[in-house]
Amino acid sequence: MKTVKIYGPGCKRCEATEKMVQEAAAKLGIEVAIEKVSDARSIAMAGVMSTPGIAVDGKLVHAGGLPDAARLEQWLGA
Repeated sequence: MKTVKIYGPGCKRCEATEKMVQEAAAKLGIEVAIEKVSDARSIAMAGVMSTPGIAVDGKLVHAGGLPDAARLEQWLGA
């Protein structure tokens, strides 16, 4: 199981990012545990300067804007 953290204040882009993660995981047939992090201090401590941010298994892989679907699948599949 992959652990995915989505960093952001809960905006529409953050919600869309969560949906993209769920869809990519379903397409790949893997289980993911998604945690949403909305605390500004925690977001900054993770090194996310622009939201939404995505961390997979503790590694920050994306920050700012919606991720590319193909790259998202790469990050989840790794």
